[in-house]
Amino acid sequence: MTRILLSGCNGRMGNVISEICKKNPETVIVAGIDLNTERRHNYPVYDNYDAVRDEADVAVDFSNTSLTESMLEFCHKRNLPVVICTTGHTEEQKAKILEYSEKIPVFKSGNMSLGINVLIMLVERAARVLGETFDTEIIERHHNQKIDAPSGTALMIAERLAEALPYQAELVYDRHEVREKRAYNEIGIHTVRGGTIVGEHEVIFAGRDEVIEIKHTASSREVFAAGAVKAAVFMAGVKKPGMYDMNDLVNKYSAGY
Repeated sequence: MTRILLSGCNGRMGNVISEICKKNPETVIVAGIDLNTERRHNYPVYDNYDAVRDEADVAVDFSNTSLTESMLEFCHKRNLPVVICTTGHTEEQKAKILEYSEKIPVFKSGNMSLGINVLIMLVERAARVLGETFDTEIIERHHNQKIDAPSGTALMIAERLAEALPYQAELVYDRHEVREKRAYNEIGIHTVRGGTIVGEHEVIFAGRDEVIEIKHTASSREVFAAGAVKAAVFMAGVKKPGMYDMNDLVNKYSAGY
């Protein structure tokens, strides 16, 4: 059984992870960290890392970027692998995460959905095969309260596509200000905001007389929490320091072990 220390346990995603772990006989949350120390689940909650005495196999961080370094320091003292699900780190914070990855195993991904990362794996392969003769477009859809556009996940997909395509790709955001033919090396990125859409990402490969579409739809935020739990179970067995991400997890599953 994987013993998890959960930072941000009383937040929205922390509560979802807690419910998932209750139903999973392979995982248990032994303690939580949160400024709100209300006990909502069957584990103790602390407001700082120094108070934690519970034994764990892995830490999961779904809190705030300002707390990331404190958690990394705690995990370093305990020699614990950590799964960082918090996003929006500054360049300085990213450098600090990289620094700690030389001391302990650190898992970090821009999107914790296993399905999204399978999509990325598929579009990378498609780009290597189709890139010379197919145009590539990305469409992302989210709820009307989302502030950033395009989504971080869309940019992550575009970055990985650019690495796989056989030419120097150029990201083009919409086209309403440009009245000219599409350049062969573009990756078009388009944003839709409306209603309560949790998240949809679609990659289109458009060629001569044929179109291939690869799409992922998230119906609830639970998919991200479920991915975080899978990452925690995976990282509990990792002993070697370094940076790990969803590629490592997807490769584990695709290898059949």
